[in-house]
Amino acid sequence: MSSFGLYVIGFIVLIGGLAYGAFLMGAPPLWIGVGVVILLGIGIISGVSRTRRPDTPPTEPTVTRERVVERER
Repeated sequence: MSSFGLYVIGFIVLIGGLAYGAFLMGAPPLWIGVGVVILLGIGIISGVSRTRRPDTPPTEPTVTRERVVERER
């Protein structure tokens, strides 16, 4: 499984626990739903930013000695 998948699964478990705790405390279900949607958005954004591979710089063509001599002329 990818790092992103594990990150999202962990975040969903965290959100589930927080939503259940809010339910037990008597929070209105509408606001629990709003909080879940907001936390899911934050989780996806942070998961993508943490597990994204850095962009590789474009490779430069190899410069041989002959090309350097041609440039000097």
